[in-house]
Amino acid sequence: MAAESVFNRPVCVLVRGQGCEERRLNVRVNIELLSISNPVHKKDLAVRLTDDTDPFFLYNLVISEEDFQSLKSQQGLLVDFSAFPQKFIDLLQQCIQEQNKDIPRFLLQLVSSASILDHTPVFLNVVETNPFKHLTHLSLKFLPGNDAEIKKFLASCLKCLKEDKMMLEEKLRKTEEDLTRQLSYTQQNLSEKSRELDKMKHEWTSVTTALTNKHTQELTNEKERALQAQAQYQQQHEQQKKELENLHQKNIQQLQNRLSELEVINKDLTEKRYKGDSTVRELKAKLSGIEDECQRAKQEVLSLRRENTTLDAECHEKEKLINQLQTRVAVLEQEIKDKDQLVIRTKEVLDATQEQKVNLEESTEKKQSHIEKLEITIKSLSGELLKANEIIKKLQGDLKTLMSKLKLKNTVTIQQEKLLAEKEERLQKEQREFQEMSQSLRTKEQEVCKLQEQLETTIQKLEESKQLLKTNENVITWLNKQLNEIQVGKKLDSSPNTLGGGRAAISPHGMPDRPSFPSSRINHPISPLYAFQNFAEPAHHKNISSQCPPATFVFLQIQFNMQLSKMNQCSDVQTVPATIYPANKENGDNLGLDSKYFKKKDDSIPLRGLSQNTLNSEYLKPSTSPKAAVIPPSAYFPG
Repeated sequence: MAAESVFNRPVCVLVRGQGCEERRLNVRVNIELLSISNPVHKKDLAVRLTDDTDPFFLYNLVISEEDFQSLKSQQGLLVDFSAFPQKFIDLLQQCIQEQNKDIPRFLLQLVSSASILDHTPVFLNVVETNPFKHLTHLSLKFLPGNDAEIKKFLASCLKCLKEDKMMLEEKLRKTEEDLTRQLSYTQQNLSEKSRELDKMKHEWTSVTTALTNKHTQELTNEKERALQAQAQYQQQHEQQKKELENLHQKNIQQLQNRLSELEVINKDLTEKRYKGDSTVRELKAKLSGIEDECQRAKQEVLSLRRENTTLDAECHEKEKLINQLQTRVAVLEQEIKDKDQLVIRTKEVLDATQEQKVNLEESTEKKQSHIEKLEITIKSLSGELLKANEIIKKLQGDLKTLMSKLKLKNTVTIQQEKLLAEKEERLQKEQREFQEMSQSLRTKEQEVCKLQEQLETTIQKLEESKQLLKTNENVITWLNKQLNEIQVGKKLDSSPNTLGGGRAAISPHGMPDRPSFPSSRINHPISPLYAFQNFAEPAHHKNISSQCPPATFVFLQIQFNMQLSKMNQCSDVQTVPATIYPANKENGDNLGLDSKYFKKKDDSIPLRGLSQNTLNSEYLKPSTSPKAAVIPPSAYFPG
């Protein structure tokens, strides 16, 4: 029989007896695993409760595997016999951790049926406390030890004590031997150290005498040197003293002069200070009033600054618009034609968007009607569900009363449950459809909003284009008036055939007819810009052209025909790149169309035949528009 000690520690236990007060007691708990090999190998768990102060306090408990099974069934344990000792030890350790607290969570209770622990069975309970209830995790019954067990326990305690005594005696003897050895060793060391100390003292005395002799000699030498150096320093000191006295006197005179000046300045400053104090007081009184006005003025300034920034931005934009309109006057005829096409296309887009809007409204009305139908069906289904629930309640009441007709009722309820499940599935499907329809409705509403925004933008563009058209018409009328005035004031030759058909004929209204050039494939009339460019020249140029002899006109006609032959050679129509030339270097304005007209948009119509350097170009460039070609005056009158 072999015993293996697993746990041996004192634990604080709450002792409860019948008809007596509770008290705390320190009990030593010893847990051992007993392995018995004869006749069958088995293990038992032995638990012993003892008190270190009372040798006759002894309670034993031996649990075998069979006893553990009955204990497990009685107390509802979930642990096997192999894991039970460790779990029991864990509970005891938790009790040890909590025993110093005022309100411990885990307690060990020793409950006895008698008033005093006197040879009566005892129950050891492991209790967990909480505000609601005291839960007993484990309850073990301990039997008190009889005389033979007490004697055996006392004998074992005596044996342990004797063994401890023997161990302590052996330790004492060993320590005594060690101490005697150490004492002898230290004494020997002490004698050796004392000898070494005597030697060191003799050496130290000899060294100190030698050093004193050396130091005395060095001291005498140093004293002599110091006396010599002192004499030299005294001479230098006296010379420096004289120099410093002279400097000091000079400095004193300068400082006295400076002091007199500063006193005069100080008087002036004090007078100024008194005056300044009086002015400061007056200014402080004024400042309190001015600060209030300043705060008001600051608020006004902030508001005015905001207004100023907005006005500056508007002014800047208007200046830009004025400069752009001044430069765009020459190209307005071609722009009007392109704007007509743009208006037509925007009208078509508007019609298409309105049709889409109508279709969307119809689809939304259909979907709303469908949603209303779905809601009606959902309400009807919910009513049917309520009815079915009432029927189920009635059937449950009938089931309690009519147990004899159980089979028939079961079949009916099963059928109703199936119907209910089918209805619930239908309801879920309807709800899903409803959610899908609501989502689609939201997407359609978003599309309608987007289309409305597009409609508004197109309407705005239409209004802008109408305004531009009006302004362009006004400019064209003004240009026509100017041309009429210039032609009336201009002196032209009466004979129309002086240049051999090369010059343009004058209309009855004073407007020059637009020449057509069949040889150069330009059958359409040239833009009135040609006339504007010819007649808008300064007066001294006009006089020179009118005074030219016929030979010069022939030369000009030849030059004009050469330019037309160049145009015939360019059979393919090429797109002139819209390069930006500065019209006025001082202002930095762009000549021709504004840059916003050359930005590419998805819904815009490309402008063809418009070049920004129509007024500054020195040579004729082919236009991409088949309807108009602007011929600058430099093509007819080079140089």
